[in-house]
Amino acid sequence: MSSHPHEGRRQRERPPAPEPLVPLVDAHTHLDACGASDADDVHAILDRAEAVGVTAVVTIADDLESARWAVRAADWDSRVYAAVALHPTRANALTESARAELEDLATHPRVVAIGETGMDLYWPGKLDGCAEPAEQREAFAWHVDLAKRTGKPLMIHNRDADAAVLEVLAAEGAPESVIFHCFSSGPEMARTCLDAGWLLSLSGTVSFRNAGELREAAALIPPDQLLVETDAPFLTPHPFRGAPNESYCLPYTVRALAEVVGRPAEDLARETWENARRTYEMRS
Repeated sequence: MSSHPHEGRRQRERPPAPEPLVPLVDAHTHLDACGASDADDVHAILDRAEAVGVTAVVTIADDLESARWAVRAADWDSRVYAAVALHPTRANALTESARAELEDLATHPRVVAIGETGMDLYWPGKLDGCAEPAEQREAFAWHVDLAKRTGKPLMIHNRDADAAVLEVLAAEGAPESVIFHCFSSGPEMARTCLDAGWLLSLSGTVSFRNAGELREAAALIPPDQLLVETDAPFLTPHPFRGAPNESYCLPYTVRALAEVVGRPAEDLARETWENARRTYEMRS
C-alpha cells in the first residue's frame, strides 16, 4: 500500500480517544497507510473518527496504486473522499500511462482534490529512488494543470521548498483553490500564501515543542483560510508523538491549535469543518 517518506512510526499503542469535538473534517489522511485494506477496515476507522466528532475525511494518494485504492475507499464509505496524485518524491514515476490513469481517476465524483503534489527538497540524496528536483518540478507543473482542467483544489506537499513551490505556482499560474497540506513553514511564507488567498492546513506538528515558527504562522491564519488534518498515520500530536496517528486523533490537534491562537476549540472545529466542506465541495 501507500509508503511515505515521513519519519517511520515507532511501535506504540494508539492514543486513547479524545473528548469529542464536533464537527470536524480530517482534510488529509492516508487510510491505506493506517492499515486499511478493505471496506470493513475503512468503516472501522471512520466509526472511531465519527465517535469523537470527525464526520468526514479526505484520503490521499501518493502513488498510482494508492490513487486507485483511495477512489475505491471513497466508494465504500460516504464519509470518505479522495485526492489523487503522485507524491513529489515519486515524480519520476509520472509516465504517460500514469498521467492518463490519474486524469481518469481525477474525474471521479468523489475525488475532491489533486494531491498531494508539490516539491520536496529534503529527501533527494537521502531516499533511494527519490525523484530529483527537476523531475519534481515537471510533475508539479503537470498536476497544477490537471487541477485547473478538472476545477478541483490543488493540494501541495512542501518540504524545505518554499521558494521552489512559489516559483512553480507563479510560472504555471495557480489554480483557483490551493491548499498547503501540513503547513510547516514560518510566518513569512504564511503571509505570502494567505495574501494569495490560499488555504493552510495544520497538522499535529503545531503541538510539537520545537515548532515555534509554525505557531507564529498559525496565529496569522484567518478563520476562512484554515483547515486541520492528521496526515495519519504520521505526525501524531503531542503528547502521543511517535504513536500511530488516525483520524480520531484530530481533536487533540484542534485543541492544541486553540491554545496557540487563543480561540475556543469549538469555534475552530466549526470553521474548519465549513472550510473543508466548501473547498472540497463535499456532498454525501
